[in-house]
Amino acid sequence: MNWLSLKNINKTYGNGIKAIDDVTLNICNGMFGLLGPNGAGKSSLMKTIAGLQSPDSGSITLNETDIVENTDFIKKQLGFLPQDFGVYPKISAYNLLNHLAALKGVSDKTMRKEQIMALLDKVNLYQHRNKEVYTFSGGMRQRFGIAQALLGSPQVIIVDEPTAGLDPEERNRFNNLLSEIGEDIIIILSTHLVEDVKNLCTSMAVMYKGKLIVHGKPSQFVDAIEGSIWKKTIDKQARDAYEQEFNVISTQLTEGKLSIHVYAPEKPDGQFEMLAPTLEDYYFFIMNQQKQATS
Repeated sequence: MNWLSLKNINKTYGNGIKAIDDVTLNICNGMFGLLGPNGAGKSSLMKTIAGLQSPDSGSITLNETDIVENTDFIKKQLGFLPQDFGVYPKISAYNLLNHLAALKGVSDKTMRKEQIMALLDKVNLYQHRNKEVYTFSGGMRQRFGIAQALLGSPQVIIVDEPTAGLDPEERNRFNNLLSEIGEDIIIILSTHLVEDVKNLCTSMAVMYKGKLIVHGKPSQFVDAIEGSIWKKTIDKQARDAYEQEFNVISTQLTEGKLSIHVYAPEKPDGQFEMLAPTLEDYYFFIMNQQKQATS
């Protein structure tokens, strides 16, 4: 069992923005979802865990080794797929993986070839191994990104907004791949897409303006708002009035009609119907709370 432990992590950039605000978190094997809107501090936290930047204060340990002081340790144990995965032009998938594997310390040529072939097969790119990576579609490039992240048998993999820009079919294929490899190692999925976390992760946290707001199991969060989410279809012109009167956590247009989801311990009025809550409802609920508290 692997354990990644973050304690009182802080990071402020030169422009005065506090990107990470006293974050404490413990993560073990499996898929861990880090949710939050753009600018919440997710990418900053991922870069700090990956050793790409140092925190101003706090400690990070992987299996009891301090990885802030010993960045070489985490780099040997880590696979990282950043939000923007750049590739060299005019280099085939196989040759690029071979180059990256050598950089990761896989020095035995036979072992390196076996690992690369197995990974290309795992991510369903074996038949494209001799194609230049820059010609790949977005989904193929992300699957290639997972292959390079798995080089060297890492104990921790970080994927930052991995499905942004993918079509639904590629997104589903990518998520299935993540799920397959996420049983024996730590995979941290940083995203603003609630559906990805709901489908994949057994544990999660939500960040907002650099702070860690909640941390736990998705099912616990859904249970916390059971019996308190209500739906009503209204005229679009009445939206402002409803938002002033009720705790509207989300709105959705369906076939030109506006549906609102409201959080309330009791039925708001006779025309509302109770909904079985979803993780998305909880996410909107907690985000609404944070915005109200900071407004």
